[in-house]
Amino acid sequence: MGATRTPSNITQGSKAKGGIGESTLRPDGTLKVTGEFAYSSDMWHEDMLWGFTLRSPHAHAEIKSIDTSQALAQAGVYAVLTYDDLPTDVKNYGLEIQDTPVLAHGRVRHHGEPVALVAADHPETARRAAAKIKVEYVPLPVVHDEASALAEDAPLLHPGRDDHHAGHVPHPNIVHRQPIHRGDVAAARARADVIVSGEYEVGMQDQAFLGPESGLAVPGEDGGVDLYIATQWLHSDLRQIAPVLGLPPEKVRMTLSGVGGAFGGREDLSMQIHACLLALRTNKPVKIVYNRFESFFGHVHRHPAKLWYEHGATRDGKLTHMKCRIVLDGGAYASASPAVVGNASSLSVGPYVIDDVEIEAVALYTNNPPCGAMRGFGAVQACFAYEAQMDKLAAELGLDPVEFRQLNAMSQGTVMPTGQVVDSPAPVAELLRRVKAMPLPPEKQWETAGESADVRALPGGLSNTTHGEGVVRGIGYAVGIKNVGFSEGFDDYSTARVRLEVINGEPVAIVHTAMAEVGQGGVTVHAQIARTELGVTQVTIHPADTQVGSAGSTSASRQTYVTGGAVKHTCEAVREKVLELGRARFGSYHPAWATAELLLESGKVVTDGGEVLADLVDVLEGEAIDLELEWRHRPTEPFDLRTGQGNGHVQYSFAAHRAVVEVDTELGLVKVVELACAQDVGKALNPLSVVGQIQGGTTQGLGLAVMEEIVVSPEAKVRNPSFTDYLIPTILDTPTIPVDVLELADEHAPYGLRGIGEAPTLSSTPAVVAAIRAATGLALKRVPVRPEHLTGT
Repeated sequence: MGATRTPSNITQGSKAKGGIGESTLRPDGTLKVTGEFAYSSDMWHEDMLWGFTLRSPHAHAEIKSIDTSQALAQAGVYAVLTYDDLPTDVKNYGLEIQDTPVLAHGRVRHHGEPVALVAADHPETARRAAAKIKVEYVPLPVVHDEASALAEDAPLLHPGRDDHHAGHVPHPNIVHRQPIHRGDVAAARARADVIVSGEYEVGMQDQAFLGPESGLAVPGEDGGVDLYIATQWLHSDLRQIAPVLGLPPEKVRMTLSGVGGAFGGREDLSMQIHACLLALRTNKPVKIVYNRFESFFGHVHRHPAKLWYEHGATRDGKLTHMKCRIVLDGGAYASASPAVVGNASSLSVGPYVIDDVEIEAVALYTNNPPCGAMRGFGAVQACFAYEAQMDKLAAELGLDPVEFRQLNAMSQGTVMPTGQVVDSPAPVAELLRRVKAMPLPPEKQWETAGESADVRALPGGLSNTTHGEGVVRGIGYAVGIKNVGFSEGFDDYSTARVRLEVINGEPVAIVHTAMAEVGQGGVTVHAQIARTELGVTQVTIHPADTQVGSAGSTSASRQTYVTGGAVKHTCEAVREKVLELGRARFGSYHPAWATAELLLESGKVVTDGGEVLADLVDVLEGEAIDLELEWRHRPTEPFDLRTGQGNGHVQYSFAAHRAVVEVDTELGLVKVVELACAQDVGKALNPLSVVGQIQGGTTQGLGLAVMEEIVVSPEAKVRNPSFTDYLIPTILDTPTIPVDVLELADEHAPYGLRGIGEAPTLSSTPAVVAAIRAATGLALKRVPVRPEHLTGT
């Protein structure tokens, strides 16, 4: 241990700045806003090649032959790979079901499916060589909706697939089915004074992250490969990549590169295996960067959905029962569809007390683009439908829509349709009260005294389509419930390695996790946790890679909860090691080492009364404490495949929105004036980041409400794979988003926090549509709402 030194003669300490509860700045923030941040598409390696993917122009076709000779003959081409060139017998991958081919074999199942790969010394050379590959296709019948998927003579997209649920799935084109039955719906229906039903539809939304898929694979001297990649889950990628390459996991070394957004779209593999295959074949570094057109084909999307709902209520406004059927279009491959079905079914009632329910949710295989994880994960589609139903019921009963919701709102202790008891705060009624109490924006903001209207504030904006003629205002409300973390018995854990040492005379903590920083601010929070638990100012965040244990996915609003929990847990263990050192070195100098509650604050060991016992520098005295530990939240369990009962979720989050819109009823144009939100976050670890997450999720919900949709033809062809034709909200479309943050701690979670990233995406969409309905009087059962839906053209 070295010589023991007497601690400094200091009597009082103070907490380190930049800890939990402060709005500390993001370490990557300035670099990103100034354009200096290095994203994965910026990576470069000496003597690297460029990879390109040949994709199918058909949605469903048999591959008769592939001729690569002309591509191989082109100058500058180093390799052309097809299915036959894959190095092992493992030729498929997938998150839950390994049904996705690395390269198409025998047939293609969706428009844009990868068929062949090219590596060349220039990206344009690779693209031109790919165009010379001759593929003979024989088109096959297309499965594009529920009717064509479940018909008696429907083409089976995955014939002979293993049915993991032993007869639970009644048709091979059903990926997964989850029913939920609770209570006696027939008896409850008989008690209802009012029954309303509706059929709703949600279009296919894209994650529309700004940084396209990209990565760099570098062959190693040991026969392995180093992959620098933008992803959401390094270890999940590794689990799928290594078997295809025929390499042990330790020879596939993965490092997270700068990620330009994700929202679920990077949870599945895109070009990871392709880049590694080309690098290992050519023995040269290979970079692949998708253009925007390719990006639309290179990742999964939000499941489009059709939903049928029935609700009943008594004359005094109490809900009696609910029946629903949710059909999700999973596209050609399974991706995360089974888990999305679990979410859609278990959250289909919404944040309401209904004792008697009959629910069924299914996901289908079709020849449409594959769908999987996107912010909200099945709960978005359900929320749009059940909130429309709440407004219908309120209108039938002559009740205020907010008061009707509050009358039926769940609270702590409510039993979910799955039988799970909500055992943490569920302030649904309070969130509705708060959002309704927010001041409304002034009417006709576009009017200025004695001057022309400010067209920027009108529907149509700078297109100058209206000056206020036919413009009416509407106000709408919605509230939603979202689970946090992985569910249904998944082993949802994370790993953190924390090292505490003295560098240049100052104690420094180094935090190492495999968490994918995709813009959510995890690197900021991890540093805040380390400062809080270890009492240090200087915290270094080690780059995320697979040299540390898994952190799980940056999805399900789970990273602050689970990886933050792992960092906290590991820091606490490091702190105990520090205190053990301190007791051994200085215990004889002060009885408080043995009797007092000891903390680390501002680089010192202090008692809970604030008395300083030693400097950390003196305690460590040249030693480093280095620990790597796993942390798990309380377990969940699978839903029963017949009844849907089970404690499937670890935590729930809630958000409520009020939308104020102005609609030009003659032209069918919508201007969202304001989208106010109230959300319970448990504990705001970084208040500024919390508000940013809520505003970001709200904006994505706005996009789904009025503009965002991947348009797929009846032939299952994508018609708008570009940001010219797939529209996302710009700064001119984004309204004022006031946020009221409520902090009701969940005693089961680290610091009492609640995952926040997804909940605002749920309720913002139905709130906007409710406001448009209020302005126009139209039913509006589909999103996104288009001008023709408002004008009847």
